[in-house]
Parts: sequence; C-alpha cells; structure tokens
Amino acid sequence: MSDTETQIEEAAPERPERPRLDDAEIRSDLREGFERKKDYLDGFLSQKPEPLSGEEPGGALYEAVIDALKDIYDPEIPVNIYDLGLVYNVEISGGHTIVTMTLTTPHCPVAESMPGEVEMRVAAVPGVGSAEVNLIWDPPWDPQKMSDEAKLELGML
Repeated sequence: MSDTETQIEEAAPERPERPRLDDAEIRSDLREGFERKKDYLDGFLSQKPEPLSGEEPGGALYEAVIDALKDIYDPEIPVNIYDLGLVYNVEISGGHTIVTMTLTTPHCPVAESMPGEVEMRVAAVPGVGSAEVNLIWDPPWDPQKMSDEAKLELGML
C-alpha cells in the first residue's frame, strides 16, 4: 500500500455500526407498559357512507342533467357545451335545477336562443321539476376551460 492510500484510509471517518435485530429484541423491555393510543381514524373508517340523494355530483339526477347538457352542441363548434367549458355550475335542490353558464363571447349568435334551449333540455330530465339558467360573463370563457376530449376533437392537443 502506498503512503497516499494509507493517508486516505486514516482520514476517512469511521462508519457507525448498523443496528441488528438482536439489539431490537434487547430493547423490547421498553414496550412493556406501553399502551397504544386509540387510533383516531377507527370511528371514521367504520362509518358507512351516506347514500347519495341524486342531487349532488355523482348522484343519478345530477348525472342525468349533465348528460342532457352534453346533448347540446354549439352551432359553430362541433363540441357539446359541457365539454366546451360553457357550463360553470349545476345546482339541484328539491328538483329545482340552476345551471350557471356562459357563452364563448357576449356577441355569440346564439346568445338569445342557447339559454332557452338549455333550460328546456334540463327541465325535460325526469326528476327535474323546474330549470333556470343564469347566463354570466365573469369569468369570461377561454379555451383553457375546455375538456381534453373537446381539445382533442378540435385538434388542440
């Protein structure tokens, strides 16, 4: 061995000894008298989920309304208004449905007829007693609101 190699070995820090299973067994006396605390998730995990009323996202009536919205297409763009990102919110309470939506621009040629068509189609869904459309302009629509399927259909992906 050269002098340089000897100096490097002497300068290297000592590595600590790795723990062994035998050491863990010796320390088992510390576990005596140790009481495991009650798991705070036990009660939560044992609860059964509340059944959906159908009016919230994931419920049958809500999904039927979304399907009705997906049947309405923008006349200028071959994509439905839901995937186009024109529908901002759907609220259902006791069968009364409120759809909050926008249009691509305030000067859209269907600005007068589209809200009426949405209201009519949503009101025709079984279980919906009445439908209302709130047409808003803030936040304005932009292409980033479109679903990936719509972007793919329009060649934007």
